Amino acid sequence: MTKSTHTDKTRPRLKVRRISLDTGRENVVVISRHSSALRPDVFRGFSRVELRRNSRVLLATLLITDDNGLVGPDEIGLSEPAFRRFAEPAGSLVAVSPAVSPESLDAVRAKIQGRTFKPAEIDAIIDDLTHYRYSDMEIAAFLIGSASFMTTDELLALVQAMARAGTQLKWPDTIVVDKHCIGGIPGNRTSMIVVPIVAAHGLTIPKTSSRAITSPAGTADTMEVLTRVDVSVEEMKEVVAACRGCLVWGGHVNLSPADDILISVERPLSLDTREQMVASIMSKKLAAGSTRLLVDLPVGPTAKLTNATEAMRLRKLFEFVGDHFGIAVEVITTDGRQPIGSGIGPVLEAEDVMAVLANDDAAPADLREKSLRLAAHLLEYDPQLRGGSGYARARELLDSGAALKKMQAIIDSQGPATCRTDVGKLTVDVVADDDGTISEINCLQLNRLGRTAGAPIDKGAGIKLFSKIGDHVEKGQPLYRIHAYDQSELDLAAASAKANCGYTIGPRHPAIGETAT
Repeated sequence: MTKSTHTDKTRPRLKVRRISLDTGRENVVVISRHSSALRPDVFRGFSRVELRRNSRVLLATLLITDDNGLVGPDEIGLSEPAFRRFAEPAGSLVAVSPAVSPESLDAVRAKIQGRTFKPAEIDAIIDDLTHYRYSDMEIAAFLIGSASFMTTDELLALVQAMARAGTQLKWPDTIVVDKHCIGGIPGNRTSMIVVPIVAAHGLTIPKTSSRAITSPAGTADTMEVLTRVDVSVEEMKEVVAACRGCLVWGGHVNLSPADDILISVERPLSLDTREQMVASIMSKKLAAGSTRLLVDLPVGPTAKLTNATEAMRLRKLFEFVGDHFGIAVEVITTDGRQPIGSGIGPVLEAEDVMAVLANDDAAPADLREKSLRLAAHLLEYDPQLRGGSGYARARELLDSGAALKKMQAIIDSQGPATCRTDVGKLTVDVVADDDGTISEINCLQLNRLGRTAGAPIDKGAGIKLFSKIGDHVEKGQPLYRIHAYDQSELDLAAASAKANCGYTIGPRHPAIGETAT
């Protein structure tokens, strides 16, 4: 909420002009330095303005231009996001005035000085965030203030506020299972195998997934190679009713919309505290109507969690929040020392997934095995299944083709894919510099290389892995192949791989019966 001493009649008025400017999430408006209704010098000290027309109000960041061809003296230009959210036609007269900061920022300032948030203050902050009343700088202030310390009461209030801010799904089943991985491991597309296995068994698993932020592919990016993921809430419910499960983009069904806004500022600042991670994940699961949640915590030198102590602390926080909101949370730690599967990037990862579901002999064994073990944990929530038989049931559903049949049903129900689905034809092989045994793989570096090659925007860009930790390689042997659509992106990725290939090769260990020299 903002305060203003102006009325619409006393505010200067300008005509709305839509300008082809993609400003991401942020609302941006542009006025001419020669504006007939506004004097730009009046706005010194104000980085934001308020637009009003009838009952509609929009807060936006103000830019000033000397190009009257972009915005005329009697106009105000709205960037694409601002024009879409303001929802008033081009040519409409709008009242414009300097914007006063949202009242909830007072609580943010107090937090930075060491005071804790009250639940009502967190509610107000999240409401302002979801209505785009905060600038990126103000969002950063909230995140940094919260990162310094956050009490358990603040965390619970934040989860509740974020979940209430968007769509809240309800399901007719008493058991609604879900899984989530905290990310950071390339190629870790277990959800696309776990969901059809669990749904084929008969449990309800409405999986909403994210698009990539800093990785070469999120689950939604990879699933989009096979089927439509930007479904509506009603369409999602229809798919789940027909198939017992789905794999859709959570952003399109508006679960915890404040989370997407916060993440867009967290990532450039490298802010990823335990409390903010738990609030992000648990708010979406609460909004999604999940009653049983399996959380995968990969642990490894270049994973988000580097040791067992960090994983234990995060596990306890997930369990605490789950207990408070009535979600049965099970947390497991998994091997995060290297990528899972052989593909990194949407098309390559989709190929791995379908190979596992089809029981292809060439399917990556690590992706298959991890998916079976995760599915086993979820199947154990079925009261009709005997304890300890979850893994055998998961393997039965996969081996019999039931999981593949269920995946095809989900694909058919969600609709045909609309994106490019071929693997990038431009390639370069990255080879071993010496003989030896692969001792380490840097997940962060491989993620960077995949994105540099064009993934996930270019669905067929990415990396095809040929070797994993423990494999023996000879000098000149390919470790992996980089795929791209664009030559310049391939060249950049190749140069980055030459500087740091992401693989560490140690001395070659002699085979059994072989004498070391």
